[in-house]
Amino acid sequence: MDKRIQTILWLVLFFVIMPVLTYAEDMEAVCAQLSASADSCQGFSSADCQAKLQSCATYYDAQSAAIAKDLTKTQAQKNTLQNAVSALKKKINGLENQITAGTVTVKLLTSKINDTQVSIDKTSVNIENSQNQITNILRAINEEDKKPSFVILLEGNLSDFFSNVSYLESLNARVSELLESTTNLKAYLENQKTKIDTEKGQVQKTVQIQTLQKQENEKNKKQQDSLLKLTEVQYQQQQKDKAVADKKAAAIKSRIFDLIGVSKAPNFGEAYAIAKYVSSVTGVRPAFLLAILTQESSIGKNVGQCYVTDTTTGEGTNLQGITKKRVMSPPSIPAFLELTSSLGMNSSKTPVSCWIPLYSSSGAPYGWGGAMGPAQFIVSTWNLYKDNVAQVTGKVANPWNINDAFLASGLLLKENGALSNESTAAAKYYCGGSYGRSECRAYARSVLSIANGYADDIAAIGG
Repeated sequence: MDKRIQTILWLVLFFVIMPVLTYAEDMEAVCAQLSASADSCQGFSSADCQAKLQSCATYYDAQSAAIAKDLTKTQAQKNTLQNAVSALKKKINGLENQITAGTVTVKLLTSKINDTQVSIDKTSVNIENSQNQITNILRAINEEDKKPSFVILLEGNLSDFFSNVSYLESLNARVSELLESTTNLKAYLENQKTKIDTEKGQVQKTVQIQTLQKQENEKNKKQQDSLLKLTEVQYQQQQKDKAVADKKAAAIKSRIFDLIGVSKAPNFGEAYAIAKYVSSVTGVRPAFLLAILTQESSIGKNVGQCYVTDTTTGEGTNLQGITKKRVMSPPSIPAFLELTSSLGMNSSKTPVSCWIPLYSSSGAPYGWGGAMGPAQFIVSTWNLYKDNVAQVTGKVANPWNINDAFLASGLLLKENGALSNESTAAAKYYCGGSYGRSECRAYARSVLSIANGYADDIAAIGG
């Protein structure tokens, strides 16, 4: 190789590839240290620590995404190999059936050949017998012809002599005909035997070819099975690697939440810090998320004004002890009791939203209270997202925790389509599946108006 080219390659390795490898190694070491201990940010400000942790979260998320791509490729390879193995199995089974059928055909043809040979042997015996009969008849005729006239006269009537000769000649003709037909039968049988032998030979050759094809397919199948096992091992390892990357990312994100660490209703700066982080996880615009939580609970200032006191009817009281109806739907109460118990909370002293008096045109009341925490999730909706929240934070999710509430809202809004249509996402947040009603659209308009104001505030602080 030209020395100049060697020099260029070493320069590329040193200045391009090596820094990338070194960066990856450095990030892995730094992030491992940051996630290992709560004291790993000692000496840094909270903002600097959050920035470092966010870089690590991004790094681990990128690792997870890259492994996910590899998993997809490996899964596709597995599927391709599995399809190839299945196709070879079908070919092998098909050839086995053809070989079995061919073997049966060979046995049948062999049996026919044996039967034909027996018939030929019998016909040969018949031909030999006929030939012997003809020989004897001809000998008798010849002897009759050799007799002198005086002997014929001495032996008896002349007419008897001629009758005897005539009979022998007639008998000879019949036996000759039998000999001819028997000879023709033998020729036919020998011809049939030749044809059957030829057919048997062709079938045997076909069976041999099919057997070779089967052996080749079995060899290919073993190779494909071997590759499939290797791919499966690779796939399982990639899954383990992704789980490790996800776990590291979750640990880092949990640290970020701990740093934000707001236990009560946050001020705007604190709320924006949480919303910005949730946006990095979900993609939902911070101003839009803040607007939703403002509409729902004034960003945690009003998480509910009622208690559930009757677990049978769903009735309760407000915070001042005044009786209130329809505080929570009775079917939701068992899940609410289980949730508060798991969090170590007193269900009868845990605030939820009161019922907004709504009546149908007939005067019948409809709707219930019972929404929980800053995001105002009803218990059934919270149960759909709590595991996702816990996966990010690494802790048991709590709808009354401001961080968990923000994240759950972001996840729900993303699922509602907030990344493409915030108006519809907001209407769905308020009304669920029946989001086309006028009050749902009014809610969405109010949210978007608040979001516009927050966007200006965020721009003003350089966010």
